[in-house]
Amino acid sequence: MGMAKLIGTVLGVGYIRPAPGTWGSLVALPWAWLLHILGGFPLLLLGIIAAFLKGWWATAQMTRGSEDHDPSEIVVDELVGQWIALLPISYAAWSMGINVLAMWPGWIAAFVLFRFFDILKPGPVGWADRRGDALGVMLDDVIAGVFAALGVLVLAGLYHGLLT
Repeated sequence: MGMAKLIGTVLGVGYIRPAPGTWGSLVALPWAWLLHILGGFPLLLLGIIAAFLKGWWATAQMTRGSEDHDPSEIVVDELVGQWIALLPISYAAWSMGINVLAMWPGWIAAFVLFRFFDILKPGPVGWADRRGDALGVMLDDVIAGVFAALGVLVLAGLYHGLLT
């Protein structure tokens, strides 16, 4: 397996059936935890940037000359989007000195919301997906991740503001 396939399929996770995108999002969770444990919010943010750039390159390599601009085995975009969805949790834990796993409801919310926006592709998520190129493959998940991160912030605000 070439480097582009290793990156694009996240070490082969994209070949797991059914629902490779969900598997890609799931495998992103322990890796986000590891990045957070090793370097906090700054390392997770750097990981997102690096994974986005490498994912964009890998997607372009894997789809070159193909009719299918977004084959299901490419899941590096899900990894990037899921990491973005987790940014509010990582930031809060890092800035307040809280164990990031103590925020487990936020992890669940980030996962569910990211999958929701990635699957339904509302508004700008769908626009990015319809670009039909490697950048669009990555951007639709970036935007879905931003939407999910905003949802995590709203839910945390509701929980901590209204319910406690």
